[in-house]
Amino acid sequence: MSTTTYTPRLAAKYKKDVVPALVKKFGYTSVMQAPKLEKICLNRGVNGAVSDKKLVDIAIEELTTITGQKAVATMSKKDISNFKLRKNMPIGARVTLRGDKMFEFLDRLVAVALPRVRDFKGVNEKAFDGRGNYTLGVTEQIIFPEIDIDKVNKITGLDITFVTSANTDEEAYELLKELGMPFKNAKSNSN
Repeated sequence: MSTTTYTPRLAAKYKKDVVPALVKKFGYTSVMQAPKLEKICLNRGVNGAVSDKKLVDIAIEELTTITGQKAVATMSKKDISNFKLRKNMPIGARVTLRGDKMFEFLDRLVAVALPRVRDFKGVNEKAFDGRGNYTLGVTEQIIFPEIDIDKVNKITGLDITFVTSANTDEEAYELLKELGMPFKNAKSNSN
């Protein structure tokens, strides 16, 4: 009986190619200093969730289909009378991916989903938060091949946040670029 364990393609690429490239570029003294992708968070607010509770269930189901991991409902934090919103009402869906599922999702996102975006010229390289995290907004959930277009009753978007252990945006940019993220125009060495 063989005990071969499955390693996602991007996880293997990270160890073999990305870490040495980052160590060389930034002059780290140890490979442990190289930034790594810690988690990917997908978040989706649902318009009209207050009046129709089924919309949140659909959003949870779609996020679960896209990621292969069960999504959970996000609850409102306070009452807002103008929106007929009460505290702890479901108003969105979210899911956090780590480990193999995270690398699998990133691989599918870069190789399959993003090229399906209309007039795609690359993702914006200015969406870093200053602490080495990157957020990508997707306007249509139908770019993911897991979603059956015939069953979609409303086209909505979602936010995908890449949380890295990088200390600076430049390190995070290089990490994501090495992992295959198609940025619009490659930055020069100095910002």
